[in-house]
Amino acid sequence: MKRLFMMSLLAVSTVLSAQQSTELKLWPNGAPNTNGITTDEQEPEKNRISNVTVPTLTIYPATQPNGLAIIMCPGGGYTRLAMDHEGHDMAQWFNTQGITYAVLKYRMPNGHSDIPLSDAHQAIRLMREHAKEWNFTKLGIPVVSMNPTLTHKGSHDNLLGKNPSKESEALYSNELQVKADTPPAFIIHSSNDEAVPVANSINYYMELIKNKIPASLHTYPIGGHGWGFHDSFPYKRQWTEELEQWLKKEIQ
Repeated sequence: MKRLFMMSLLAVSTVLSAQQSTELKLWPNGAPNTNGITTDEQEPEKNRISNVTVPTLTIYPATQPNGLAIIMCPGGGYTRLAMDHEGHDMAQWFNTQGITYAVLKYRMPNGHSDIPLSDAHQAIRLMREHAKEWNFTKLGIPVVSMNPTLTHKGSHDNLLGKNPSKESEALYSNELQVKADTPPAFIIHSSNDEAVPVANSINYYMELIKNKIPASLHTYPIGGHGWGFHDSFPYKRQWTEELEQWLKKEIQ
């Protein structure tokens, strides 16, 4: 791996067709850990899934790969996953940039905070195993803060519990884990996001700059939370164009 970089799509649908996808079971021989959920996968709302017991990684290879790959982890407050507008719907856009794109369907914590992270780590391992096959060298994953003054309370409580230790909150707060080898970040957020305060992104950005990590922060005056790839977001053209330019610089 030449480099690992991180994208933060805290607020990142026209249904788009993409290259033919391949779905891989994350743990073909069974996961080494469990969150205790044994009931069948459900769709409590349209395009939202919960009770994931068989996590998967869906790969959309780029036709003309430029050596870059993205792992997208759809949001949902650690109770469900918005698999389309925060996942599959973005495949074609990334493919047209020459980027191999992957959507992670990961398990919920259900009182076990290590479960989503272990699935994310396994997704990265799978992508690395297939690096030559899919012709890429770089990966990306999203970030989130668990600082009670910044985080989305539902995400915080569902991941760590309602009364976690300060140590656990710090461990899962990426703005407190920035080091010299932290990946570069492209961060987008709405200023009027009432679910996840924009300070969440600003603080992370400031820590990256302090540590001389390349970072690009884009905030938009309106949009709220969870706009994903929806056409209804008034600044969709702006954020996609800005991301395209940033990605071009990353692959140089």
